[in-house]
Amino acid sequence: MTVRKQRLLKAHRRNKRLFLMVMLLVLAALGFWLSWWLLPVLLVLLWVGHEAWFADHLFYRASDDYQYRFPAATPRQSVTLVGGLLRLDQPLAAGETLVLELHLKSSWLGRWLDPFVEIGDDRQDFERGVKGLRYLNLSGQEAALAQGMLAVRGRRCTLASSGTLWVMANPDYAQQSLMVLAPHADDAELAAFGLYGRGQDVSIVTLTQGEIEAEAYRQLGLDTAQAARLKGRLRSWDSLAVPLWAGVPASRCVQLGYYCLQLPLMAQSPSEPFASRESGESDIRSVRQHNPMRLPADADGAPTWNNLVADLVALLEHVRPQVLVTPHPELDPHSDHVATTQALNAAIALSAWKPATLLLYANHLHDNDRWPMGPAGAGIALPPAIEPLPADRLWSPQLSADVQLDKAMALAMQHDLQGALPFKRRLRRLIQWLLAGRRWPATGANEFFRKSVRRHELFWVRDLSD
Repeated sequence: MTVRKQRLLKAHRRNKRLFLMVMLLVLAALGFWLSWWLLPVLLVLLWVGHEAWFADHLFYRASDDYQYRFPAATPRQSVTLVGGLLRLDQPLAAGETLVLELHLKSSWLGRWLDPFVEIGDDRQDFERGVKGLRYLNLSGQEAALAQGMLAVRGRRCTLASSGTLWVMANPDYAQQSLMVLAPHADDAELAAFGLYGRGQDVSIVTLTQGEIEAEAYRQLGLDTAQAARLKGRLRSWDSLAVPLWAGVPASRCVQLGYYCLQLPLMAQSPSEPFASRESGESDIRSVRQHNPMRLPADADGAPTWNNLVADLVALLEHVRPQVLVTPHPELDPHSDHVATTQALNAAIALSAWKPATLLLYANHLHDNDRWPMGPAGAGIALPPAIEPLPADRLWSPQLSADVQLDKAMALAMQHDLQGALPFKRRLRRLIQWLLAGRRWPATGANEFFRKSVRRHELFWVRDLSD
């Protein structure tokens, strides 16, 4: 957690305590004038208001500008909004990934209902009360934009009359040899189902069993260790079987079997084994029997960092991928995700095979756990970048409606994304549906069905040959 995030979290908690104290004093004073039964009613109304409008976890101010940098040679063009249409000051530069840098300002209604921008047949949502620089994803709208026919309109927010269009050109990485690294089963599908489903030469490597937090399986009469072992087996099976839905057979999938949330500790002590926190297991070979090839750690089954890096070196040299798809180490804060890319970089340094490109993804976010905001099926605007990120190129391929449905079904097969939400979350969603106008898809209850099934996928591109 950054110093800035700690400071904002401390201020948020302080303001919340002060607000509660003031409201209690107000309610106590009103108690002398109102009937006794009105006090609990007022308390319930206050709680409902909190759940509807103040329960989002944003660790920045809606008035903060996003801070993005792109490679120095990235073409950029001035654009203006005229009569609701986006106009270019010169012919559109060549490139398939289009990002519009634009100032947004929320209306008064946009402080209570999510403001969004309509872009042709797309919409992209932003923070309530937004007031600052944002980055809209126009990828897939090239034809209408080049013809001066792309409609861009703010709803519950106003748009600046001019902005900057960034144009980025990439090859179709789906046509190159791909290796997708997933810290846990479901990460590959969340980030890159559309990409790897189009691939001609795809391998998927899952690093951990994902066995912890198995309380739901204890309802089957299992103790903590038994439940964790069952969950680890199920999610390991998911990592091998679910990709077949997109045409990637189990013979192209590898489960390494390391233990959830232990990767960062392994990195700190590379030769020390780190067993599962919950399952009682310490031999990663328990879920590796279906792998299509023998790997270095199969010799002793020890869950060590040295074994993990050796496994990845062997996979790189055997598969020889041109493109690696892996978590963004500066943007995705999950400790296993950061350690996954750290281990991959260590393996690349040791490997005789040198891939050409990293495609980085973010399934989690430091500052906003609702990103991508808005409903399923909408586009993906760039995430909050309150502190500058490395100046990477972007690639944002589009997913058809049919592929989006297939992606949702792939997520529905993942055991960790199944099951009903806790009662408190269901109640919060009902309140936000009624009062804040929010909607969730029918494909699944987990929040990832809303966040990850979109008309875009989004990757940060790092060329390793530079």
